[in-house]
Amino acid sequence: MLRQLFDATSSTYTYLLADFDVKIAALVDPVIEQIERDLQLLRELDLTLTLVIDTHVHADHVTAAGALRERTGTTTAASALGAPCADRMLAHGDKLTLGAFTIEVLATPGHTDDHISLYIPAKAAVLTGDTLLVRGCGRTDFQNGDAATLFRSVHERLFTLPDATRVYPGHDYKGHTVTTIGEEKRWNPRLAGKTEAEFVALMDALHLPPPRMLDLAVPANRACGRPPQSV
Repeated sequence: MLRQLFDATSSTYTYLLADFDVKIAALVDPVIEQIERDLQLLRELDLTLTLVIDTHVHADHVTAAGALRERTGTTTAASALGAPCADRMLAHGDKLTLGAFTIEVLATPGHTDDHISLYIPAKAAVLTGDTLLVRGCGRTDFQNGDAATLFRSVHERLFTLPDATRVYPGHDYKGHTVTTIGEEKRWNPRLAGKTEAEFVALMDALHLPPPRMLDLAVPANRACGRPPQSV
């Protein structure tokens, strides 16, 4: 099972992955304000949470990873370049097992330097975090972001997946829920038909205001959702 959950305040998607045969689950990019919702859903579905993964150190919400670890004993995972508090440090090519499912780690930096995406071949699905959104992509102007790096991540790591692969993004601000690799290769206005230089120029011209929670969220998320002084 792959289920999409939404936090309206930060427009963040959290993903619940589960193997019902062995009744275990993983949560990807959980939001601290939604922890009771997520735990209630796990109880209702009779699932044991064994893994929590953050795709990157978020700047727009605080992760529930640390709180979920405290309350359930789950293992937390993140890029080795990201939160040092995670139990398992991930790198490109790593594989995680969730029951019968394999989750393949794809390093997709550019939005942040620690960003990873999660490819699930058995589901023909990829969780792209903020690297690739529905008809968009993550910004590249903070947390060691780099537009050229994001362009290469998308083209070398994501656009090389089968066109039918479903893309589940980390955010959406326009009511979209899912897309496909083939759709984004054809219709993504920031990426489709663009050269790397054109993409970099486009991203450099955005001039977006800083994320509202940047100063709070980044240090908290490097501590798995806890203020640094409490860890």
